[in-house]
Amino acid sequence: MPVVFREQGVRFHFYSNEGDPREPAHIHAVKADADAKLWLYPEVSFAYNRGFDARTQRWLLALVEERQSDIEDAWNAHFS
Repeated sequence: MPVVFREQGVRFHFYSNEGDPREPAHIHAVKADADAKLWLYPEVSFAYNRGFDARTQRWLLALVEERQSDIEDAWNAHFS
């Protein structure tokens, strides 16, 4: 489970086994009892959200958009 970065207590990671065939690029966000999965394309959006409130969801979207190229670089480095 490569951790791409941490921000304000949230761990942003993906799993080494991301399906067969592999799912498109995305990132998981986890903090305490909350977790979410965000797709990177065609635009950053939630695949699911379990436990993050609306304000935190907006923050997660903005942060993943801001760090999208870092996430994609880590994804490509890991899976290539």
